Amino acid sequence: MKDRNNLKYKILSQQWLILLLIILLISVLTALKNPRFLMLNNVMNIFEQIAVLGLVAAGATILIISGNFDISVGAVIGLSSCLMAMMMNAGIPIPAAAAAGILTAMLCTFFNGVLAILFKAPSFIISLATTSVYTGAALYLTKGVIQTVYGKFDTMNRFRLFGAVPLIFIISLMGCVVVGIILRYTQIGRRIFAIGSNEKAAFLSGIKVTRNKLIFFAMNGFFVGLAAVLLLSRVGSALPSTGAGYELQAMGAVVIGGAPINGGKGNIVGTFFGVLLMGLISNVLNILGVNSYLQEIASGALIIISLGISAIRVHMLTKN
Repeated sequence: MKDRNNLKYKILSQQWLILLLIILLISVLTALKNPRFLMLNNVMNIFEQIAVLGLVAAGATILIISGNFDISVGAVIGLSSCLMAMMMNAGIPIPAAAAAGILTAMLCTFFNGVLAILFKAPSFIISLATTSVYTGAALYLTKGVIQTVYGKFDTMNRFRLFGAVPLIFIISLMGCVVVGIILRYTQIGRRIFAIGSNEKAAFLSGIKVTRNKLIFFAMNGFFVGLAAVLLLSRVGSALPSTGAGYELQAMGAVVIGGAPINGGKGNIVGTFFGVLLMGLISNVLNILGVNSYLQEIASGALIIISLGISAIRVHMLTKN
């Protein structure tokens, strides 16, 4: 009986394991309905689709564990993408344009952190306000005209490792691995958890909370900027609204992965499987021919259900 309870506790304490079981169940049921779901091209298509979201969610994992939010990342992606596209069209080398895009994203998210600390306001509210600022900046730069880079920046998106695995997915996966290493093995990772668990206690223990928060926001910006690079390579064009929706999807993936909204807990493995589950469901609904509007409803319902499962899981763990 004791061994059975220990096994039950281990399963419940690992949200990613629950997500993996759900992913396997959905995959089996879909394959029975439509065998082409398991074709290599479709599986690789799922990996390609989740690459950008994976990086945005990786950055969001750092912030949410630390007890912060940034819902301006969609607007930041739009601004960075437009800037990169304009620079490439002006003849600036691709590496320089990509670096400028990443730096822009880091400055934007860093600015969010500065405002949140300066005004002692929730980062959620601050980033809600700066969303309009960054979108407006992108509109001003582009005059509302779509910026195209077709044929100039698609090598990254077209490259396939072993002729199958998309390079952009590998880059995204490496980004998740880096975040996992930071959270698990570095001093700054321990500070992320400490500040997210109890900011006052972290301050009293000698952690420079303000400085570290700014670092967290800048780290988030790096992954958001890298996501913008991948997205521009994938779609070949940019608009101020290019990144719209990624902020909520990323937050949803982190929450689905087991990180509580109030911070202090979470891991990148759970986030990755949360991203994979969201991409899988989107792909399944497409294969089954479900209306795109209903797909939006399904995405929202998935986040709500995951919150319910997470609450039940915490209750059962506490009970055990």
